[in-house]
Amino acid sequence: MEKIHSKALERLYRMVLYLENEKECEAFFEDICTIKEIQDMAQRLSVAEMLDSGKNYQEISRETGASTATISRVNKCLVYGSGGYRNVLSKAKKNDGKL
Repeated sequence: MEKIHSKALERLYRMVLYLENEKECEAFFEDICTIKEIQDMAQRLSVAEMLDSGKNYQEISRETGASTATISRVNKCLVYGSGGYRNVLSKAKKNDGKL
């Protein structure tokens, strides 16, 4: 995957790490993103979880409304990406319900 780096992106990532709970995350993302952007990110995370659990494209599309292009893009990230999805999915499995 192509890497993108800039001082502004580094600052954004650090700022996200300052958030302490779900309520703070919700407020931050509602301010920094459009509703559609938040929905798209949530959808892609759902797609990643379903792909990780072995569901096929048709099941995922039917359950999430995601296009096969989106599902394919997420799958490409899972297989060839930076490990971001894998990392967060692994942490979620370990901490499920404990946040």
